[in-house]
Amino acid sequence: MPKKHILIMGASRGIGKALVHHLAQQSDVHIIALARNEAKMKVDFADLANVSVHAIDLNLKQVRTTLTDILEAYPSVDYYINNAGLLVNKPFLELTEEDIAQAYQVNTLSSFASIQAVLPKMIEQGGHIVNISSMGGFQGSMKFAGLSAYSTSKAALVSLTELLAEEYKETNVKINCLCLGAVQTEMLEEAFPGYQAPLSAAKMAEYIADFTLHQHQWINGKVIPVSLSTP
Repeated sequence: MPKKHILIMGASRGIGKALVHHLAQQSDVHIIALARNEAKMKVDFADLANVSVHAIDLNLKQVRTTLTDILEAYPSVDYYINNAGLLVNKPFLELTEEDIAQAYQVNTLSSFASIQAVLPKMIEQGGHIVNISSMGGFQGSMKFAGLSAYSTSKAALVSLTELLAEEYKETNVKINCLCLGAVQTEMLEEAFPGYQAPLSAAKMAEYIADFTLHQHQWINGKVIPVSLSTP
């Protein structure tokens, strides 16, 4: 039986890196790890025979073209964990146009582009796309000063999930979104220095991996909060 292909965006650190290590323990999968820092991934995943690493810069406008070129080497993509994110932590009046544009490019616009590249590799045989958003983008949750660019761009990812699930409901592609609470990662430390989250990246990766591989059998177009604290 051919191996299932799992695409992980934002694989060089935090939850993405933990996902690669966790999922690579399964012999029946091949992981396509994507991030800007290809050199770091080559070192971190050097002992994982079923992991391929590729460089992609979500700050740039060529995300769809770059990812389409990368995926030419693979017959299909069975699972896509859209985990990349950029945090901008600034008071609202201090945000520059560049700050806002960069947050939306990485957290929102690159998601449009990457999913456009992935869908043609899924349509025929089906698959599961899991968008990783934030409790900051989940309606009615606690919000924090300084995170307006980050949280609103992640809220857009929530809406995109629901819209694409509707558009592709007649196919075998399922699309869901997980809104994560506090997880001990580099990004959390940047937003809340000194705060100790109740969950490690490795533990959250276990949950996301199980959700990705199995839960699309029952749900589609759902936005699910996954949080013990915020933060």
